[in-house]
Amino acid sequence: MFYFHLPLAHLQDFTDLHKTLTLTKLKQNKIFIWSITAALAGFLFGFDTVVISGADQKLQALWNSSDAFHGAVVMSMALWGTVVGAIFGGIPTNKLGRKTTLIWIGFLYTISAVGSGLSNDPYIFAFFRFIGGLGVGASTVAAPAYISEISPAKDRGKLVALYQFNIVFGIMMAYLSNYLLNDVSENDWRWMLGVEALPAILYTIFVLGVPRSPRWLMTQGRTKEAEDVQKLIDPNYTVEQSQENESIEAIKESIFDKTYRFPLFLAFLIAFFNQFSGINAFLYYAPRIFEEAGLGESTALLSSIGIGVVNLIFTLLGVSLIDKVGRKMLMYIGSVGYIISLGMVAYAFATGWTGMAVPIFMFIFIIAHALGQGTVIWVFISEIFPNHLRGSGQAFGSSVHWLLAAIIPSSIPFLFSTIGAAPVFGVFTFMMVLQLLFVFFMMPETRGVSLEELSQKLKRTA
Repeated sequence: MFYFHLPLAHLQDFTDLHKTLTLTKLKQNKIFIWSITAALAGFLFGFDTVVISGADQKLQALWNSSDAFHGAVVMSMALWGTVVGAIFGGIPTNKLGRKTTLIWIGFLYTISAVGSGLSNDPYIFAFFRFIGGLGVGASTVAAPAYISEISPAKDRGKLVALYQFNIVFGIMMAYLSNYLLNDVSENDWRWMLGVEALPAILYTIFVLGVPRSPRWLMTQGRTKEAEDVQKLIDPNYTVEQSQENESIEAIKESIFDKTYRFPLFLAFLIAFFNQFSGINAFLYYAPRIFEEAGLGESTALLSSIGIGVVNLIFTLLGVSLIDKVGRKMLMYIGSVGYIISLGMVAYAFATGWTGMAVPIFMFIFIIAHALGQGTVIWVFISEIFPNHLRGSGQAFGSSVHWLLAAIIPSSIPFLFSTIGAAPVFGVFTFMMVLQLLFVFFMMPETRGVSLEELSQKLKRTA
């Protein structure tokens, strides 16, 4: 009988290697679990935003509301809550911390779901929808900031992009939930809106178990706590490496200081171009756009479920690519896709070449958005500000996004009825040409660079 004898020294080396790989794997799993937990705020964002669509006509009939009142109060109040939540979301994110803010967001979603489902008055209903909107707006500040701060540089893109993936997934699940709950009772709309409380409660419980952001702890002078969390994330990374000389003067800095003019401009432009692609205008009025193209009401199912599926698939593809090809490459792909699809839609409406041409080009548009802006925006904004200003910077970018998301879609019916669809899509096409120039001349590549290095680089650029 033969035995293979491995020298003790080699055996020890093998054991140490195995132990190191095991620990690394465990830490990677922890970071992924913490990231996906925070990203579930995005799932509730998507679910809350779309779930109202199933109750739309039922609520108008129940309260006998005029079109103006129904649109401005019942349907739009959550959107204005989102604007307020985005504008002021940086305050608790910076003061209370990313984790605490995420917990409060869970409470807001839960209260909104239960209150909306039990409402017997349009004003009370609008109030609870506004509370849910606050959670949506604040989540676009706190969740990407938290995930970016716990992620290693090499994986930061795909981990933060999980937030966007969950938004799209939440939208899909809201459509499915509305379909399954339709006609379950005389007041099925209550179930449609109230069911959101279940994932909201689960999210709140899960987020209680995530650690605080070590980078936020450093800005609060809680060095020992930051070091303990950082050891869980990366044992080879010292707390000193994440210190940005957070002096009292630095803590008092504002994103509007001249030093941070360049990252502020970057956040503004990426949020500006995101909405001037026409994405929300399209998602809100897809049936109207298809009807303008002469396809009739039967395309409503196609526009909701079909577009949702395409959006989900290509968002997942974007998440898988963002740390491999970089943010700029995805933005290049998205910009070119936008220009081609929007340009062809504008041409189709201008020449009367409608029918199936418009839906095909609009699906290309959704693919371009999912791969480009949809995947990149929350990642990019969360990366370009220093640790002590990340919450404020995220709030600024989110506010620009949501203000335009409220203004642009609301103007679409008026613009379609006055100047027509072709000029509207022509303007969107021109804006995407400007976005392509922005990506080429101004947008820095942030892939694989630590947040501290990015902060210094963009600060020097100012």
